[in-house]
Amino acid sequence: MNALFLGMAFVLAAAAGYWMLGRGKPRPAGTWAMGSLLLSFGLAFASYAPVVQDAVGATIPHVARLLSNSFALMAATSVVALMMQVNLEPDDARRRIHSCVVILAASLIALTALFAWEQLDHDSSRIHALYLLTFVGSLTFTIVGFLRQALLQAGTAVRGSVTVGLRTAAVGCVFALLYVAYKTTVLVSLGLGYHLAYEGERCSSLVAGSCAFSVTAPALGVLLILVGLTLPAVVYPIQQARRRRWEMRSFDRLGPLWQDLTDASPEIILSDADLDPRTDADFRLQRRVIEISDGLLTLLPYRSLEVQLAAQRAVAASSDSGTSTGSAITEAAVVTAALAALRANQPQLVPAPADTGTGTRAADLRAETEWLLLVADAYAHSDLVRVTNGGHPDPVGA
Repeated sequence: MNALFLGMAFVLAAAAGYWMLGRGKPRPAGTWAMGSLLLSFGLAFASYAPVVQDAVGATIPHVARLLSNSFALMAATSVVALMMQVNLEPDDARRRIHSCVVILAASLIALTALFAWEQLDHDSSRIHALYLLTFVGSLTFTIVGFLRQALLQAGTAVRGSVTVGLRTAAVGCVFALLYVAYKTTVLVSLGLGYHLAYEGERCSSLVAGSCAFSVTAPALGVLLILVGLTLPAVVYPIQQARRRRWEMRSFDRLGPLWQDLTDASPEIILSDADLDPRTDADFRLQRRVIEISDGLLTLLPYRSLEVQLAAQRAVAASSDSGTSTGSAITEAAVVTAALAALRANQPQLVPAPADTGTGTRAADLRAETEWLLLVADAYAHSDLVRVTNGGHPDPVGA
């Protein structure tokens, strides 16, 4: 138990330090709220550790309960503040966050006063009930507010990682509400004298008795909320790195086709720009796609219908029949022959029709790139393209 809770506390404290101090400037909205959230949850986990409870309990009996409850309220308020900073206009967010901080401060003062009164009155059940009522009311208000915002934002989020993250956090709220329900049961039992639940039991297992609700439920709630809120921040740089790698590889794969098209029609090359391949991969790829598309337009009068039909027959007899790869092989064969006709200045009397899918891909750079990659790969490597064009082993212009 000590290793689990103290380990989580250390990890969360380290994450809070990185989030608030280790990131570059300017820091995005919600940085400090996220840092305080991580730190508060870390302190809450530390307060669950038996060794910490024993250490602070030796000074003031049961003070670990006050600490964990206080840190839980602070963390819950930080969660709501983070959502407001990210989703609302700055002025509106500041106004609402100020109200949440006032409620938090009032709740913490009330909890501390009631805890001290309870200690002086020798653990009066009535005072403890007031303490629980204050804690449960404040925590429920905060959790429900966050749950409502998380579900609303999950329904309108554009990025999939944000949607998944918010829904994960919403599941965490459900576990937190189970904890609230347990505290409410304790409160009712104190008020009615039924003793339906016992608070103060030392937990040696995460699933035994009331520990499943008093420790495991809030711990799972914390973990799911943290995972949900940090998932987009973790996934986004991974997605960006994968996208840049795809862009750089696609740029290189389009090279042979682009080279032959620009050799035949130099006018399609856009104005030069000083671009960094590592940071401007998207722009470089977009330029290359545009230049290849322009080059293919210059070949329209030279597209051989005879070559197109021959390529279609060859593809129909192959394993690529009826696939996008098969269509790309046919297009690559036509492009290869058209480049040769352009160099020989021999336009076709009845040119072959252009690829019919161009219009549907016009507004989708990735779809157009994927199509051109198939054509470029077939142009450079397909044996069917070489056979259809008289068995020439080398691309035109190579």
